[in-house]
Amino acid sequence: MGIGLILVVVAVAVVLWAVAMYNGLIRLKNRVNEAWSDIDVQLKRRYDLIPNLVNTVKGYAIHEKQLFENVTKARTSAMNAGAGESKAQAENMLTGALKSLFAVTENYPDLKANQNFLELQKELADTENKIQASRRFYNGNVRDFNTKIEVFPTNVFAGMMNFTKREFFGAEEEEKEPVKVAF
Repeated sequence: MGIGLILVVVAVAVVLWAVAMYNGLIRLKNRVNEAWSDIDVQLKRRYDLIPNLVNTVKGYAIHEKQLFENVTKARTSAMNAGAGESKAQAENMLTGALKSLFAVTENYPDLKANQNFLELQKELADTENKIQASRRFYNGNVRDFNTKIEVFPTNVFAGMMNFTKREFFGAEEEEKEPVKVAF
């Protein structure tokens, strides 16, 4: 009877350990999904601001047609991008297009004084800050999730349960270069 009881206790302990490990993985996976959702909310806000910004700038910078087309294409591409690496690349292209748009506005003093433009610029800057915070939150959760599914013994269990690594939301190479400031 002693060995039978020990086997039952060991079996119960193994089952409880497996349940705790599975629940931990699910918690981390849900945090990653929540963090991605936070990014999506901020990106939607950015997508909604861009047409207003482009229309405001269009009134002043009529001969910048190619720039407006690039911003519009980048926005459409970002909105239609899937998840993961393709989404990150599309978002980084959109960020670059917006930087070009703001660089061109420097040539139009009347535009820089326009209250509507200033408010849109402020809203977009606030949104960009929120996107960066959401990206950091997402990447932190991805780091925790990936670490959990890569360390022993969880990696064995995670492999059996089909948990897979998630991609970080990274910056493009040109975003990593120092900003050139000229006066």
